[in-house]
Amino acid sequence: MNKFIPGQLVISKAGRDKGRMFIIQAVVETDFVRLVDGKLRPLEKPKRKKIIHLQATNIHTDILDQPHVNNANIRKLIQQYQHSEEEARLG
Repeated sequence: MNKFIPGQLVISKAGRDKGRMFIIQAVVETDFVRLVDGKLRPLEKPKRKKIIHLQATNIHTDILDQPHVNNANIRKLIQQYQHSEEEARLG
């Protein structure tokens, strides 16, 4: 069973984007997904990445299903989750 689904927030574990948060745009094959973050990887040019290089989170969003989604919306959403994660870690 694949634990990665479109709309899920994930964190890169390997590569030059290590530590960055992305949203899964699509599951391409059994081993690959397409990722967007609205900045380095906009909706128009998603990154193809192996799922073994990703850390799954239990955060899911339906932002990609919205009709007028753009890169700015994606950036804001990821930024909100990053700030809430940092606050939780700091206590």
